[in-house]
Amino acid sequence: MPAPYESSPPQQPPLATPWVMMIGGPTASGKSALAAAVAQAWGGTVINADSMQVYRELSLLTARPRGAELAAAPHRLYGTLSGAEPCSAGRWRALAVAEVEATLAAGRLPILVGGTGLYLKVFAEGLNDIPEPPADIRAAARASLATIGVEAFRARLAERDPVMAARLHPADSQRLLRAWEVLEATGRSLADWQAAPATPAPYRFARLCLLPPRPALYAACDARLEAMVAPPEVEGEAGGEAGGGALEEVAALLALGLDPALPVMKAVGVPEFAACLAGETSLEAALAQAQQATRRYAKRQTTWLRHQFIGNDPTVLVMETQYSESLRQEFFAKIRQNLLTDPG
Repeated sequence: MPAPYESSPPQQPPLATPWVMMIGGPTASGKSALAAAVAQAWGGTVINADSMQVYRELSLLTARPRGAELAAAPHRLYGTLSGAEPCSAGRWRALAVAEVEATLAAGRLPILVGGTGLYLKVFAEGLNDIPEPPADIRAAARASLATIGVEAFRARLAERDPVMAARLHPADSQRLLRAWEVLEATGRSLADWQAAPATPAPYRFARLCLLPPRPALYAACDARLEAMVAPPEVEGEAGGEAGGGALEEVAALLALGLDPALPVMKAVGVPEFAACLAGETSLEAALAQAQQATRRYAKRQTTWLRHQFIGNDPTVLVMETQYSESLRQEFFAKIRQNLLTDPG
């Protein structure tokens, strides 16, 4: 068994253009466990690239790394922000760049892992330097939306910024707010900021993507959610370390009284189990709905990863199976052969 990460020597030598590893995959594909194993073996630090795992209120429901995974290697940007703070791709990227630089300075291999494909994309390709709107502008925008409703809010945006209003879905309150806040803060349309050229990240990327067969992936999604709501006496049977507690986690989140438009309130499973807690549906029905929502999410992730993360790039290592400890050596052999064979 490899030594704990605390005693592992730094594995990454100084480089003019340093390596950063990216591991993408849909939910329940095993990417968190794989990232922890790779970090332990190669002297790496795991950096979260999942838009929901960044929120501290949702540990279980978002399947954040825990137990053996956390013990295997350092993990960063998990549970970092309050759910009351919406995390844009730009904000996440700034946090991730800081963690990558700190990891490189420590002589370790940065390993970005997550199912939010957009985060992986903007990290590598860069993002336009859009100023973060001040807190008072954000608060005023949210108060306005709550007062007049999303339809009227979109109409108000359309009067001042018809380009962004036409681009966005009429019910996408979060992106409508973002467009309004940037316009208010800078006097320029978000479309103008997005059209400006971005600066790619100054790293070399070793990319790996997990794409398990759909039946196996869906079965894993269903089983994991069953474990999340399992009574304590059957946790071990249903899902081991990750079993039980989802309803309690959602109840604690609801007790905070957060704005329903916030991303954390729309995380897969939150609306479904919230309805159960409100007595609007049974636990069995809520579980079935959450499982269906998770499968649909996994399908969207898979499609995005195939077209945007993999595309026509022959350097991406695609593993069409779910990672498990029993496949560790097979995965490591592929990684050594295709990704991490050239240290300099």
